[in-house]
Amino acid sequence: MVELSTPSYARNMRILGHSDQGGGHADGVQIMVHKGHAYIGHIFSKGFSVVDVSDPTKPVPVRFIPAPPNTWTLHLQQQDDLLLVVHAKDMFAQADLADEKNYYKGKGSFHATPAGERNWSAGLAVYDISTPDAPRQIGFLSVEGGGLHRCWYTGGRWAYASALLDGFSDYILVTIDMADPTKPQLAGKYWLPGMNLAAGETPNWPSEVGRFGLHHAIIHGDIAYCSWRDACLAVVDVADRANPRLIVHKVWAPPFGGGTHNALPLPNRDLLIVVDEAVLDNKEDGEKPIWVFDNRVKSNPISIATFPEPSDRDYVALGGHFGPHNIYENRPNGLVSDTLIFATYQNAGLRVFDISDKFRPVEVGACVPPTPKKLVDPRPNRPLVLHSADVFVDRNGICYCTDFSAGLYIMEYNGKR
Repeated sequence: MVELSTPSYARNMRILGHSDQGGGHADGVQIMVHKGHAYIGHIFSKGFSVVDVSDPTKPVPVRFIPAPPNTWTLHLQQQDDLLLVVHAKDMFAQADLADEKNYYKGKGSFHATPAGERNWSAGLAVYDISTPDAPRQIGFLSVEGGGLHRCWYTGGRWAYASALLDGFSDYILVTIDMADPTKPQLAGKYWLPGMNLAAGETPNWPSEVGRFGLHHAIIHGDIAYCSWRDACLAVVDVADRANPRLIVHKVWAPPFGGGTHNALPLPNRDLLIVVDEAVLDNKEDGEKPIWVFDNRVKSNPISIATFPEPSDRDYVALGGHFGPHNIYENRPNGLVSDTLIFATYQNAGLRVFDISDKFRPVEVGACVPPTPKKLVDPRPNRPLVLHSADVFVDRNGICYCTDFSAGLYIMEYNGKR
């Protein structure tokens, strides 16, 4: 089904097309676009979808690839004709983790199922997408534990992921050798002190800290910029992929709310854009800025500004999550900009910010799709509001935006670029 909808708010943007992603799979998290096709990881539908977006005004679902039982495949990466898809335990299906406070604040059990009783797939699946509408699995990296949450891959030999492995308290950084895509190999690991429980380490972070675990890393050169949730930012040297080492660890939670989700380097300007994800309703988890860091000294990134919050309506009163979730990460086959930042703002839709003046970011575009007609999210007591999750931006400024319940919206940014 394809329908064109009128946004509830727009500035320098318009909706070009919409798709429910077919077959009741209207939920979406990470999205990649390649050869006129969008690859969308689902958070509730247990699989990933392929949508033909060669005509952005008429996106057409063409394929759904189901996940193994009890398995999340919510995050994925594409480069050239390879698609990497994470496999992990479906955490939200676990009773105590269906409560967001337990999941995001580390109060639930991430290793609730004994190793001998595992009923999910854990690792990284590799697909050949040379025929873009027919992904063909060619390889798989299996890991012992909960699985992978999110990965990073821009081609070549090395991929990187956050991994929940047996013996660790939460997700850590792993490096993956992709020399043979049919046989990816785990190469190295890095964790913050206190996380390796199997080695006798004990948690050494304050009790008020929630998730002391890696969301994911973005790599530039030999440096991994790691967003470590409530442990904030860890900058890691990965020149030796087998033995990554810490350069610096920066923590600002508390007093801020933590939940660090992205750390995007802008190497041409020696800047680092760092996103703290809003993870609880009505801003209950505190202030969640998008930060601008001066990154000239890699061992001492310094915050110099924050982005303005959307102010066109009272989004806190609207309900659900208000605050950043994700930013577009300057994918090699899409738009690469060091002045425009595209951010999904959950119930406040998609926002575009101009950081030409690094000390004074300004909002220059916005598109807030209408409220979804029904929820895909099966968790109890979730409000019926928009939850814009991820965005991919092509070189023409076309934005492909996913939502937890509203399907795929394709938008055009027509402001200054």
